[in-house]
Amino acid sequence: MTGPRAVLFDFDGLICDTEHAAFTSWRDLYASFGLEFPPEVWSRLMGRPDGERTGLADLARRLGRPVSRAVREDRRRRKRELCDREPLRPGVAAVLDEAARLGLATAVVSSSARTWVEHHLGRLGIETRFTELVTGEQVDRHKPAPDLYVLALRRLGLSAAEALAFEDSATGVRAARAAGVRCVGVPNAAGCAGDLTLAGADTVVPDLTKLDLGLLGTGAGLERKAAS
Repeated sequence: MTGPRAVLFDFDGLICDTEHAAFTSWRDLYASFGLEFPPEVWSRLMGRPDGERTGLADLARRLGRPVSRAVREDRRRRKRELCDREPLRPGVAAVLDEAARLGLATAVVSSSARTWVEHHLGRLGIETRFTELVTGEQVDRHKPAPDLYVLALRRLGLSAAEALAFEDSATGVRAARAAGVRCVGVPNAAGCAGDLTLAGADTVVPDLTKLDLGLLGTGAGLERKAAS
C-alpha cells in the first residue's frame, strides 16, 4: 500500500482537547442543578455542531422547564475559558513535522466555525502548518456526513485513496469513511465508551505519540477493516 499524499486532521478533541473542556462545562452545568451529566447525552452531542441543542433539550426535560439564556451563556463562557487553557495534544507536532519532512499536504477538517479553529491554531502556534482549513460554514452537512472531507480533497486536488485522516470520535470516523478516506482513530480524554472503541477506524492508537510515523510514508498497517 502506498503512503498518503495528505494528512487530514479533525480539530476539536484531536489537535486540541476542546472536547474535554466541553465535557467539563456540561458536567458542571448539570451538577449546578444537582444532576449527573449522563454519558449517553455526551455520546449524542460530542463532535456535533448542534450538540448544544441536544444537551439543553435533555437538561430542560430533567428540570421540567427551559434553560435560561443566562445559564446557557455561563456554560458557553466556561467552555471558552477551559478551551483556552488546553495545550496541543501529545504527538500532533511530531506528525506535522513528519508530514513536512515527507512533503505531504496537511488540512484541518472540522465541523466547527473557521473563527474558532483559527483562534486556537494561532493560540497554539501552528496556524501556518496547514495547507487548507475546511470548516463547518463551508458545507451544508456536517460530520458524520462526508461533505467536509469531500471538499478538503477537492481543494487539495487529491482522491480519497491519497489521504489519511485523524479523528477522535465515532462521528468523525464515520465522516472520513463515508468519503472513502482511511482513518486513524485517536480517542480523547472525554470520550464515552462507544467513542473510545472507534470501531470504524482503520487503526486506533491511544494518542498520537503512539502512532508509527512510518504509516505516513508507506501506508502499511492501514488495511481497511470491514465496515460494521
